[in-house]
Amino acid sequence: MSRGDASACARCKIDTSSRACQEDSGQGPRSCPTLHQKPVLDRALKELDKPEIYEFARQASIQEAEGYGDRDRGYDRVRPIKPRILETIEFARRMHYRKLGLVFCMGLRREAQAVEGLLTDHGFEVISAICKIGRVPKEKIGIQEEEKIRIGEFESMCNPIAQALVLNEAKTEFNIVMGLCVGHDSLFLQYAEAPCTVLAVKDRVLGHNPLAAVYTLDSYYRSLK
Repeated sequence: MSRGDASACARCKIDTSSRACQEDSGQGPRSCPTLHQKPVLDRALKELDKPEIYEFARQASIQEAEGYGDRDRGYDRVRPIKPRILETIEFARRMHYRKLGLVFCMGLRREAQAVEGLLTDHGFEVISAICKIGRVPKEKIGIQEEEKIRIGEFESMCNPIAQALVLNEAKTEFNIVMGLCVGHDSLFLQYAEAPCTVLAVKDRVLGHNPLAAVYTLDSYYRSLK
């Protein structure tokens, strides 16, 4: 597949109301997967033949819609009514999950304590794992002294694989990710066996709101371009 044919939805210039992914007679460029990658889309639909995948997708779609109020008044009048933490709780209930995993960064330990308490109050069993479990020195992965945060001191490496394996061992049914570092979150998601959702992502500068930099690319964060 050439670069011109590869999916590039982020570069699509067609109005949302006229896109092939929205309208039966919609349009799309050469890079439009809806129009030009039918075999791939067919494979994706084939996955829905699996009962557990079908039900997961169905409940996720219902949860999406129920995050909006006033749907009976028309699409232009709908309004968001639920924060993500509530949607996470509701979705876990829809799927009849009882045992939830919670992985979090040391820097979000207070938030994790609050979330775990909330989930417990709603009747879930919570298995939680902090990023530093195992107390493995960063030297184990070849980190030099000048590459540490605490130079000249012992420093535990983040251990996302261990976090995943601890939750796998406990046979969690659904995992919630809170504030793992870039890359560490990737390893956790790679090794976790249960389905996962992200409640919060880490952004040390922007109070865990990374889109603030994206929203201000033409002003305060123009230096990033």
